[in-house]
Amino acid sequence: MDDDPGFDDFVAEHADALLRYGYVLTGNPHDAADLLQEALVRLRGAWPRVRRKDNPNSYARTTMARLHISVWRRHRREHLTAQPPERAHHEAFPPDDDEGIWEELAALPRRQRAVLVLRYYEQLTDTEIAKVLGISAGTVRSQASRGLDKLRSALSPSPVTATHGSPR
Repeated sequence: MDDDPGFDDFVAEHADALLRYGYVLTGNPHDAADLLQEALVRLRGAWPRVRRKDNPNSYARTTMARLHISVWRRHRREHLTAQPPERAHHEAFPPDDDEGIWEELAALPRRQRAVLVLRYYEQLTDTEIAKVLGISAGTVRSQASRGLDKLRSALSPSPVTATHGSPR
């Protein structure tokens, strides 16, 4: 029944890595699974063309990034809560010792998070990120700067607390 050989092998080989990539993009395992599923559906539809010409892994990652971006283009505002919902532990996701940075990354606005993931997780250049996200290179740099500033301020100890103990 498999009229396009290689797709099942590709999924078996790359699904875990793509799920981790989706987790870093979205910040939670449920959205990551949905994102991966939608990307694989699209990849399956384009499989005969992609397997002959392109790198299927790159196609899947670009599709995931674009699908993720389309969500924040539709929903410009996020509603953040003080306490995130309980999360189940998934071994395929980043380890717990770095959980603080992953939580702070998940709390960033979608565009900043996407830019940082593409820059530091995927190691794309600003030009490549701009092309994937459909924004200018200047916007990539400003979003990266803002995102990094927010991460630094959230993850660094307060000078008052570090120097003098608890604030009065």
